[in-house]
Amino acid sequence: MSESDDADGDTATLLNAVVGAIVGVVLSFIPLSPIIGGAVAGYLEGGSGEQGLKVGALAGFIMLIPLLLFAMFFTVVLIGIAAEGVAFALIGLFFVVFIMAYTLGLSVLGGYLGVYLKNEM
Repeated sequence: MSESDDADGDTATLLNAVVGAIVGVVLSFIPLSPIIGGAVAGYLEGGSGEQGLKVGALAGFIMLIPLLLFAMFFTVVLIGIAAEGVAFALIGLFFVVFIMAYTLGLSVLGGYLGVYLKNEM
């Protein structure tokens, strides 16, 4: 495998992750939507389960960008409204950590399931 083939594979992986992330964010009103986004990325990626985990994690990181921006905005608004800013800051921090674990964990699972589905069909 030449260096250009590897670069093309990385570009395809990034593109598949972006497509999966877009699907996950658009469907974010549906519970467990990161699984769907990760599965789309994994299905498009194909290959082994390890590749599915990789593209699912990458899709999850990309999905986190708009979700964390929304969470930070929400936290700043709550702190601005509340007199007890520290309590709301801690709640906001917990909310951000939960969103990260939820999104990344389910995206990785979805990436693996997407590759599995592609290989079984």
